[in-house]
Amino acid sequence: MTIDNRIEVVLIDDDPHLRQALSQTLDLAGLKILTLAEAKGVAGQLPRDWPGVVVSDIRMPGMDGLELLGELHAQDSELPVLLITGHGDVPLAVQAMRAGAYDFLEKPFASDHLLDTVRRALALRRLVLDNRSLRLALSDRHELSARLVGQSAPILRLREQIGALAATRADVLILGETGAGKEVVARALHDLSGRRNGPFVAINAGALAESVVESELFGHEPGAFTGAQKRRIGKFEFANGGTLFLDEIESMSLDVQVKLLRLLQERMVERLGGNQQIPLDIRVIAATKEDLRQAADQGRFRADLYYRLNVAPLRIPPLRERGEDALMLFQHFAGEASARHGLPPHELQPAQRALLLRHSWPGNVRELQNAAERFALGLELALDNSAADGSPGAPVEVISGGLSEQVENFEKTLIAAELARPHSSVRSLAEALGIPRKTLHDKLRKHGLNFGDSSHGSADESD
Repeated sequence: MTIDNRIEVVLIDDDPHLRQALSQTLDLAGLKILTLAEAKGVAGQLPRDWPGVVVSDIRMPGMDGLELLGELHAQDSELPVLLITGHGDVPLAVQAMRAGAYDFLEKPFASDHLLDTVRRALALRRLVLDNRSLRLALSDRHELSARLVGQSAPILRLREQIGALAATRADVLILGETGAGKEVVARALHDLSGRRNGPFVAINAGALAESVVESELFGHEPGAFTGAQKRRIGKFEFANGGTLFLDEIESMSLDVQVKLLRLLQERMVERLGGNQQIPLDIRVIAATKEDLRQAADQGRFRADLYYRLNVAPLRIPPLRERGEDALMLFQHFAGEASARHGLPPHELQPAQRALLLRHSWPGNVRELQNAAERFALGLELALDNSAADGSPGAPVEVISGGLSEQVENFEKTLIAAELARPHSSVRSLAEALGIPRKTLHDKLRKHGLNFGDSSHGSADESD
């Protein structure tokens, strides 16, 4: 059993008369209380970041108050524990204070004194938990920045959306092209949620044969079909207490979609060949590269399942919409690859930087990561504008438009490439480009570029 987060005070005393009197005092003050006659097992029933206070007698049969204090503080050293002592036990109470007890009350004590002490302890607990939440939010923000590298407006917006959704219980639908990083986003949602200590189970529906998809997802009992000799736990059941990531959901048959819709609505799973309904506590994150609304209109995807999944959609921007993020990502992946292979890092030349910025990246981040790996290995940086299905396209070096348009595009590309390099000020950026600062400001404004959006955005732009 787990003690509910709505409980504000856990009161432990083996004396039923005192327990009833103290409980009545706290209850009349409007506090939500749980009364217990013994301390054994209490620590294991308190969830992490429980927002309440423990009030316990020191002298009790079995586990006493000091032992309880030790167990509770082994889990959470900042949990307020208020101990009740008998007359003559003050030295013991002082020992408890040194061990980390919040305070102690010597019998007999006034009801007002108990209430005042409990309320102060609850106020302290709220402050501690608020500080924890703030630290966790800052840590999560840093972790997201490390996972989803970039400073473009689309990726900043995506990080904000992930941060807002991660703490909720809502199922999520991730929309994104092949190679855009759908599983990275799904793992971030899981790792930044309250389910982070539960399992993260990823399955690609498109890679499963039609004959095994139901058994893989829902599990089966012995004899459910030919060859089913023993019970199999399905992916949904295996993910209980955590998150199931279901990629390429558009490839699921309509029959399987019916079962998935029922599971999402009822949070119950029934193994193939079984009769038992198994309750589930899971979050489902689905992902697709298709327009599911269009697929529903064409009869290839159930409309009711689409609307059930589309409550909290997250769109991952393709790399071609992320501007100079391509350079940041390339350098990030190239640095990782160099360290992994034990090779010295290579520096991108201006022409190579311009090439990366002009490329349309049909394979998105996955294509870029492969290119960065080859670059780290010292191989030629060869890119083309092939479509995502592999059909050949125009070479990346070709820039369309008239002479004036080509000159402007090349100028913007060179400035953006230099922006992606570390510069302490606008002055150093202007010097690297060989133009006056005023000219640089004019060109940044003309091309819609911003020194503050680069990797050195915290530098003083007025220098």
